[in-house]
Amino acid sequence: MTSREWHAKAPEGQQHTRRGGAEPGRRRWRRGGSAASYPYERMQKIREQNIAPSLRTYYKKPLLLHQGHMQWLFDHEGQRYLDLFAGIVTVSVGHCHPKVTMATQKQLARLWHTTNIYMYPAIHEYAEKLTSLFPDPLKVVYLTNSGSEANDLAMFMARLHTRNFDIISLRQCYQMFFVVHGEAAIVEILQCKLFENAAALKGVNGAVQYPRNFLKEAYQLIREKGGLCISDEVQTGFGRTGSHFWGFQTHGVVPDIVTLAKGIGNGFPMAAVVTTKEIASSLAQNLHFNTFGGNPLACVVGAAVLDAIEEDGLQKNSEDVGTYMLLELAKLRDKFEIVGDVRGKGLMIGVEMVTDKDNRHPLPAEEISQIWEDCKDMGVLIGRGGLYSQTFRIKPPMCITKSDVDFAVEVFCTALQRHVERAAAK
Repeated sequence: MTSREWHAKAPEGQQHTRRGGAEPGRRRWRRGGSAASYPYERMQKIREQNIAPSLRTYYKKPLLLHQGHMQWLFDHEGQRYLDLFAGIVTVSVGHCHPKVTMATQKQLARLWHTTNIYMYPAIHEYAEKLTSLFPDPLKVVYLTNSGSEANDLAMFMARLHTRNFDIISLRQCYQMFFVVHGEAAIVEILQCKLFENAAALKGVNGAVQYPRNFLKEAYQLIREKGGLCISDEVQTGFGRTGSHFWGFQTHGVVPDIVTLAKGIGNGFPMAAVVTTKEIASSLAQNLHFNTFGGNPLACVVGAAVLDAIEEDGLQKNSEDVGTYMLLELAKLRDKFEIVGDVRGKGLMIGVEMVTDKDNRHPLPAEEISQIWEDCKDMGVLIGRGGLYSQTFRIKPPMCITKSDVDFAVEVFCTALQRHVERAAAK
């Protein structure tokens, strides 16, 4: 059985049944066995008392998820949800992908952790496989555990190599929460949740597209001042944009440093910084150590993810299904006055909500939240972003199908129609 065939198969011990009364075709799974160790109410109490309140949850009644299967999630009651946000753009090849799961289980029985003070096969095999996907001279990798770590390390590398300190960043960047302005700036952190369809796009800020040749000109200006260019591929990497494996490739540029995370491990905590041998040598002149980065288990997971992307044709699927979804969502833009824009590339899509198309003011937060809740209640999970949280973010696992898109668009259309009816009743 191929991975693609496995996508459509129900998880073992579950029967596919239609849920009565749900629109427009919400389904649930019946499972055997207990879904959770504690009742929902006890989980809520533990969260209130023992989990930091800064770890916020989505929705008025937060979901208590129990199981994942490719592009689907299942809650403690067996309700099934089409996941269009992929754990914040992290589940790249699908929840519990069989190939990744099998490789992880095999390595778990062999070796978990040693640190980099010893050699072990997995890190060398993965480093060769990962860097082979980059253009010259980006052939040296430093493995970390998260996108934040990777971006911190990238800035550290740039500062060591140039002996300058200032940073230029884009507003509303996901990893960066500060900007240092001034002509002395020597590092350009172009948070490349960006890509282009003849333009660039910034993911967390609502899939905002930038002018043609923006990156080329920005890179040129930075390099003229002796600076380095860092491309953050945490969201756009690993084929998600469809046309290219890395977002920077759509611009015809080659960065000095690239940061990777999220989809690199399909949800397993790992990340990486890829750079040139020259820049990496600057870091080697200082003491920098990462206990868990590049551990045997992470490297095996990362290699299995790369294999799944290639074997399942997920980059091509991102291009084909993403284009199909953009076109289907564009029909809703033409139908509803509150859909101000539909934009994106591959499986990174933003749907901007406005009060009307003339003034394009953001739709009030409470109205967006109701549409969002309605989608969840009908079995579709989507994210939110933008400067005013006015843009729905659609970035599903790359194994999503066109039939999934049809279901999602039907749900979204129903939620929008409900909003129109509520507004008319006021």
